[in-house]
Amino acid sequence: MKRTTLSLIAGTAALAAVTGFATMNSPAGSEESTARTAAQLPVERSSRLCPAPSNSDLADTVYTSFTPVTKGTDEQGKVRLAAADGQSPENSTGEGGKGEGGKGGGKAGGKTGGTSAGAPTLNPKEPGTPVADDTSGAETPALTGTATGRFAPGWTVQQTTEVAAGAGRGLLGTACGLPDTEFWFPGASTAASRTDYVHLTNPDDSAAVVDVELYGKGGVLKSTVGDGITVKPHASEPILLSTLTEADEKDLTVHVSVRSGRVAAAVLALDGQRGGDWLAPTTDPAARLVLPGIPKDATDVTLVAFAPGEADADLKVRLASPSGLITPAGHEAVHLKAGMTTAVDLGDLTRGEAGSLVLTSGEGEGAVPVVAALRVLRGKSGKQETAFVPATAPVDTRASVAGNDAKGTVLSLTALGTSATVRVTASAGSEGGTATTKQYTLKAGATENVALPVPDGLKGTYALTVERLSGGQVYASRTLERTYEGVPAFTVQTLPDDRGTVAVPRADQDLSVLQKR
Repeated sequence: MKRTTLSLIAGTAALAAVTGFATMNSPAGSEESTARTAAQLPVERSSRLCPAPSNSDLADTVYTSFTPVTKGTDEQGKVRLAAADGQSPENSTGEGGKGEGGKGGGKAGGKTGGTSAGAPTLNPKEPGTPVADDTSGAETPALTGTATGRFAPGWTVQQTTEVAAGAGRGLLGTACGLPDTEFWFPGASTAASRTDYVHLTNPDDSAAVVDVELYGKGGVLKSTVGDGITVKPHASEPILLSTLTEADEKDLTVHVSVRSGRVAAAVLALDGQRGGDWLAPTTDPAARLVLPGIPKDATDVTLVAFAPGEADADLKVRLASPSGLITPAGHEAVHLKAGMTTAVDLGDLTRGEAGSLVLTSGEGEGAVPVVAALRVLRGKSGKQETAFVPATAPVDTRASVAGNDAKGTVLSLTALGTSATVRVTASAGSEGGTATTKQYTLKAGATENVALPVPDGLKGTYALTVERLSGGQVYASRTLERTYEGVPAFTVQTLPDDRGTVAVPRADQDLSVLQKR
């Protein structure tokens, strides 16, 4: 054997001793190598991006950070939120805190490295207990956030804003989003009564290039302004939809696609007479969609749907009521023309009961992927408030939502396929209290607004964690309700799975792969 070959093997063996080689071991008695079952391990890093909450001087915003307790995590870890002001959080010299824009709330927090006035201070001490802080005014920046170690699995940040008057007055809420490369928003508008912005936030060190397309009832709206929008590193761009087109469209579908990089996206929908809320992105286009947690006292529900492909879709519409799946009279099916936004007024769909909408557009080869969201009104004319319920993914294992009050919090759960068993944990309060847990059995095809467990001795706000223990698919949403001068203000956040664990193939070191045969 040549000297160079011996040197190569020796060097490779030394490297293997340090790093190890992954091999799949055969079970006893098997002659073929097969993969061992992958382990579900906690994620070690999570990102959350929060859009600038409001352009109103009358806005008061509360941020709540929460991580559920997860077995198998490292003892170390931290949460960091920083202003999306174009500076890398690692290079920031700012001390954080709220600056001039804050109200001095931060009872449970420490410095986070925010660099602009109005940035919140959130420094959790341990998983399982939320921390909250508040800011006020129009100068609160968008935020980029990371959680590492024991704070990463299932980390969520809730952003809830109260606006006393003006366009969008009422209660606006959103769970700070994840960075991705594509988003769909059925339910936006460029009507004269609406002022809608799409917020694009870039968490990375390089610029992102984004296209924003608008689809109305007649198809795509012509515009070159939405092509190739540059979002600077660690920065956020709010884009007024009416600047992208001259069309006056009551119901739009917004498509955000990223050419390079990645962003988080959310639509802020403000109505001059009917309040407003954040419109979160829907789940990916699919042939079955679930829109959970329509308030039981909704006075008007509008379905906005869109088929993004080249094929038309015929939607079968069903309501998951407390007694099971039913077909709404007069709204058994909705036809969607490909590439055109369709809006259907479903009226007071829930009629005083809990409900979720289930949409299907065929099966097998005849299935057509679609996206959809609901625009929901509560209250009577002159004192109405708006919120949105986008189609969402199920709770496969676990999901959490923060910022809940002792009163005015509604958790809606829907089981599909077969009955399901879930466990709901109410965390300790942000300022005190003891966590408590309750278990529920959900009927197949039914929606239930469950009687919530509330932490013993609650002070401040708390988080809810929903775990699916067995049975069919579970869909969930949380509604916050408050009343301002007779206006029934509310906001709805869906609870997709938190993806707090990831499958990691089991591997063993095997130096025999280096032996010459």
